[in-house]
Amino acid sequence: MKKEFVVIGLGRFGGSIVRSLTDQGMEVMAIDQDEDKVNEFSSIASHAVVADSTDESVLKSLGIRNFDHVIVAIGDDIQSSVLTTLMLKEIGVKKITVKAQNDYHEKVLRKIGANQVVHPERDMGRRIAHNIISNNVLDYLELSDEHSIVEIVASERLSGNSLIDLDIRAQFGINIVAIKREKDIIVSPQADEQIRVGDILIVIGADTDINRFEKKVL
Repeated sequence: MKKEFVVIGLGRFGGSIVRSLTDQGMEVMAIDQDEDKVNEFSSIASHAVVADSTDESVLKSLGIRNFDHVIVAIGDDIQSSVLTTLMLKEIGVKKITVKAQNDYHEKVLRKIGANQVVHPERDMGRRIAHNIISNNVLDYLELSDEHSIVEIVASERLSGNSLIDLDIRAQFGINIVAIKREKDIIVSPQADEQIRVGDILIVIGADTDINRFEKKVL
């Protein structure tokens, strides 16, 4: 079954979500108050609508409560973001993800029932900073304020060692959940799997433990 999404707010963040979901074959309704933005997405989204998302009667008329997931990607207008989230919750939307401007905004959103809150600018900044600091880090995904998944390129210092030799979980408290090797991916690698130079290790754990691992072995 195709999932059905609504994206409210067609700025850079909301627009990129509409494009990504559409590329993956999902049904997407795109909503904004700006007619020019709506026109821009009329040929991309399944439906593109000019609407005021803070008006409960408008949301009801669009049948938004029947969609699987609503993403509130409103830009700098925190009041509209909060009111829209509140309306969505009141009309019974199952899952609501909201873009937050800051930590205070996030607290309010969580109190009124947002299922997920994202900080795209902050998270992207952390991701870029992390990648700049370490030449071996290819990608970085924040799971929480203290935990992440990181893709690390194996150095010569790791080459030839098996996972049991390195004893990474005991030494650093982190887990290698997969190894990308050229076109293959080894999910849940065995303890005797030997690491090769250039392998991409997909590591999950606390940020402090991942940082210790990077400094010690890379």
